[in-house]
Amino acid sequence: MKPLKIGVSGVRGVIGETFTPELVVGFAQAFGTYLGPGRILVCRDTRPSGPMVASAVMAGLLATGCDVVDLGICPTPSLQLAVRWLGADGGISITAGHNPTQWNALKFVRQDGLYLTPGQVEELLDIYHQGRFEKATWDVMRTRVERSEAIPHHLDVLEARFDLGAANSRRLKVAVDCCNGSCSLLAPRWLAKLGCEVLAINDDPSSPFPHTPEPKPETAVQVRALVKAGRADVGLVHDADGERLGLVDELGRALSEEVTLALATDIALRQRVGPVVTNVSTTMAIDRIASRYGATVVRTPVGQAYISEAILEHCAVIGGEGNGSVAVPRVQASHDSAAATGLLLCHLAESGAPLSALVDALPQLTMLKEHVAIEPNVIYSALQEFRDAVQDEAGTSVDLSDGVKVAFSDGWVHVRASNTESMIRLIVEADTPSRAADLMDWGRDRLRR
Repeated sequence: MKPLKIGVSGVRGVIGETFTPELVVGFAQAFGTYLGPGRILVCRDTRPSGPMVASAVMAGLLATGCDVVDLGICPTPSLQLAVRWLGADGGISITAGHNPTQWNALKFVRQDGLYLTPGQVEELLDIYHQGRFEKATWDVMRTRVERSEAIPHHLDVLEARFDLGAANSRRLKVAVDCCNGSCSLLAPRWLAKLGCEVLAINDDPSSPFPHTPEPKPETAVQVRALVKAGRADVGLVHDADGERLGLVDELGRALSEEVTLALATDIALRQRVGPVVTNVSTTMAIDRIASRYGATVVRTPVGQAYISEAILEHCAVIGGEGNGSVAVPRVQASHDSAAATGLLLCHLAESGAPLSALVDALPQLTMLKEHVAIEPNVIYSALQEFRDAVQDEAGTSVDLSDGVKVAFSDGWVHVRASNTESMIRLIVEADTPSRAADLMDWGRDRLRR
């Protein structure tokens, strides 16, 4: 199986297999054609394939007459803020985020700093498949690529959006694992501005990923040890491009990636009650937290583009997904692990409470997740068969907004195609471990049919 994923999360694949220079140049030309000749920002994470992909992207954009600004290695949220700051028409972030090293991807950003909507992605794909790209002639083609930095502006925005007084007074001790990704250039600097004593590991962008760049409990082994040895107040785990954030409490417990948004939701609603946006796969703890404050929850399909659009539409106070992604609207309507860090650490400093106490006060549920690798050409037939098997199940309701989600009175089962890999995701949640295990068996049996 040679996977290539094209959808709301951009275009991604494995280097040397499906993600080729020809493909990259073509999509860059399509994006340049879609936006028209204008100013386009380009950034990348620290993968070995980054320079090759960046060269192909810039070649494709230049060929369509675009004015290209190279931001070098920087987090995707930094590029998103810089699009508006630099008056650009859009941007391309070269990163596969949480995927392993052999993957890379193109994420397309529009003029307001948000990802393309699903409808806009379809328009881009039409241009790509037709192959009718704008072609700049020799006398109008740009003769150089401008270079700029986005991280200092990102830090300025963060500093302006948070009250750093309490954080600077308390001087929290923070252990952070940057996974040698682009957050190596942002996270330690932001923590220093927050007045933290920083214990940083894997913060060398010239070194390979020390582990899969997905901030889950399984990848938090090093930072857990650092929290315990350094007696830190909190541990942070970043992905490759600054969108997802994993947490370790002061006791050394690696927390589920679902906890990041749940905790951010509770903190945000303490400050101001308003709508909360998340996707259909995220823990129902969000609903229970929101009900404590009389807030509403808006559920979307999975994908940052859906989250951002709903945040703007509903004037949400917080948004994100259960993979560790949090959007703090006062910073931007996009997933931003640095903004999530600021929200968390400022609250820890102001409240004086340990992270473990805040986490233990959240609704306690059991979520189980399984990934089923599957050939791309049979994913949707498998989902249809699952839908046929469950649609008449007594005592349930079925949500088809993204895959198939079956809700019971005491839990739920969600089966959907991954946006980023060639697999089906099977997720269940219930109040108790035994009930969650039963629901997983129920879902697995019907998916096998």
